[in-house]
Amino acid sequence: MLKSLPKLSRQELEVACEDFSNIIGSTPETVVYKGTMKDGPEVSVISLCAFEGHWTSQHELFYQNKVIDLARLNHENIAKFLGYCRESDPFSRMLVFEYASNGTLYEHLHYGEAAQFSWLRRMKIAIGIAQGLRYLHTESQPPFAISELNSNSVYVTEDFTPKLVDFECWKMLFSRHEKALGHFNSKASFPSRDSSEDKYMDIQGNTFAFGVILLEIISGRLPYCKDKGYLVDWAIKYLQQPEEIGKLVDPELTNVRTEDLAVICSVVSRCVDPDPSKRPSMQIIAGALETGIDLSAAGILKESSLAWAELALSL
Repeated sequence: MLKSLPKLSRQELEVACEDFSNIIGSTPETVVYKGTMKDGPEVSVISLCAFEGHWTSQHELFYQNKVIDLARLNHENIAKFLGYCRESDPFSRMLVFEYASNGTLYEHLHYGEAAQFSWLRRMKIAIGIAQGLRYLHTESQPPFAISELNSNSVYVTEDFTPKLVDFECWKMLFSRHEKALGHFNSKASFPSRDSSEDKYMDIQGNTFAFGVILLEIISGRLPYCKDKGYLVDWAIKYLQQPEEIGKLVDPELTNVRTEDLAVICSVVSRCVDPDPSKRPSMQIIAGALETGIDLSAAGILKESSLAWAELALSL
């Protein structure tokens, strides 16, 4: 079933990840390591936290199908799948992806400085995510949905190209076997506001989640906060009044283009519709962003000129 796909040994991944000491992330189901392969590329290695005695034929089928699905994906905005590790001594099930060295979108939005994460850069990332989702939903056959799409599942390269990664796909598997696998404890990074959404996302769930990510991008606010509730609930009153959409923008952001903001807010309103059947496809969404937002050289020059003018005034 997997013979034609790139297989990596546990030993070479152990060497690449410095004896699996270089941990860059974890969930109850997985540990993510950073590594450097012998031939040079940096990689992210997702290792499944499972024991052979608890591993069923259904688990194995899910794992192998996931490897096959990931291996067929090929798009600039999807993290490249480099291979898998499947060994029995010791029991190992791993997935290997290209490493995006600039962290996650979540980190940039909520821990970085707004001034260094410019409006134009945010728009480029928004369009890139939309293009990646369009590929997964409409160009990939069969269609592919990210299991838990949020700003933590969007990695960023040095040139701020967004890369979608489906690190949370294991939750779908283990939730079905929680009684048999009591040592697993699935929980989302933060709850979803999408009341129509099943526990794990389908195509329409991805669309709703993309709307939330767009709100994060323009506002710099968390998608959910215990004290303030859901970002969507806070934003909806402004989205319904075109003259109020400026209040959605992070106050620390400069050079915000009102034309771009109007396009973003129009898209968000449709993405977060409570009725999944009314949410547009990512084909429509990506097209709206591509035609409505100016990422041309002229747009970049305009923002750069404004930035230099502001700097000159401050001196």
